[in-house]
Amino acid sequence: MAAAALMAPPVAHALFSIGDVVRHRLFDFRGVVFDIDPVFANSEEWYEAIPEDIRPGRDQPFYHLLAENGEGSYVAYVSQQNLLADESDEPVDHPAIKGMFDTVAKGRYRLKAQHRH
Repeated sequence: MAAAALMAPPVAHALFSIGDVVRHRLFDFRGVVFDIDPVFANSEEWYEAIPEDIRPGRDQPFYHLLAENGEGSYVAYVSQQNLLADESDEPVDHPAIKGMFDTVAKGRYRLKAQHRH
């Protein structure tokens, strides 16, 4: 076997968990983590649209956020290096939160229990 075939995928450790409230390090928005990719898993077009001087590395966790800013709510995809824990204790005002999460306590949302048959 070739040496390249034996190489393991990159290992990255997520600093945040699903339900954590985070804020962006550079831009004025915050959100709730609802999914985590262990490494970059979006399109090349999306990645190349980020200005090169602030483009994050690919080999780190990327977080899917139910995000909000002063203009509204949306879904964001953000690298770990650009996130900080949000210590404000303020709820995040995103319409999808009630569908995914139950309650918020100590800056963290709890996922709703899923009942499967």
